[in-house]
Amino acid sequence: MSQEELAFEAGIDRSYLSEIENGYKNVGIAVLEQVARALGVPVTELVKK
Repeated sequence: MSQEELAFEAGIDRSYLSEIENGYKNVGIAVLEQVARALGVPVTELVKK
């Protein structure tokens, strides 16, 4: 899945997603849930080390 597709599916701007991925933005739980839902994974999958 491309960054653009993920951003679209999650309902967020692609540039915002890029900033999250690159560590420039902190993400709130609501956005984290949107990204997890778009990826089809639980939120815990996104935050585990």
